[in-house]
Amino acid sequence: MSKILTKREKEVFELLIQNKTTIDIAKSLNISEKTVRNHISNAMQKLGVKGRASAVIELLKLGEISI
Repeated sequence: MSKILTKREKEVFELLIQNKTTIDIAKSLNISEKTVRNHISNAMQKLGVKGRASAVIELLKLGEISI
């Protein structure tokens, strides 16, 4: 199972850690809210975690995103 996220999945999480909502992220990236949720779900599945907070913690540990 690959832990490497797509560029878009990383972008979504970088906006999430800036306290952006799903709606904010969708508008910012010019994609639908459903697509944002799909990117988050896909990333969580790749990371083997449940929940956005756990995904953020795992991504920080892996050095995939930074605060």
